[in-house]
Amino acid sequence: MPSASIKKEIPCSKENLIKMVLDIEKYPEFIPWCLNSKIHNKNDKGDKVEITADLTIGKSFFNETYNSFVIYDKSSDSIHVTNMGGPLKHLENKWFFKQKGNNSEVDFHIDFELKNKILNLLMIKSFDIGLKKIANAFEKRAIELFKRT
Repeated sequence: MPSASIKKEIPCSKENLIKMVLDIEKYPEFIPWCLNSKIHNKNDKGDKVEITADLTIGKSFFNETYNSFVIYDKSSDSIHVTNMGGPLKHLENKWFFKQKGNNSEVDFHIDFELKNKILNLLMIKSFDIGLKKIANAFEKRAIELFKRT
């Protein structure tokens, strides 16, 4: 099962970075291989925000939509995502945000497995490259939207 972590310092506030990560419907505008996204439900429960959303991911012959459950915990500045359906046998990703002066530190962890064993093997081989591209896309987007000058 592929898993990895990335830690980055990005020149914007953690509040703006969190807002950008939770703006799931904008993902196709900047995330590689994200073809479509849709938020089905968003509930603000005071200290937590719960979201159900679909992401359609595609590259060459692979084009799949998966449903996820997102919890933003305001008290810990963290986001936890798990899959609810689609091509993933397992998905768990966690985002942790800290303010560091004028910058934000984001610590991202992902752990997933596809139901299709052949596609899972292909994903394992290209996982590190793909994760770096996605992390760089988030960083570039945050800088474009929020960089403090």
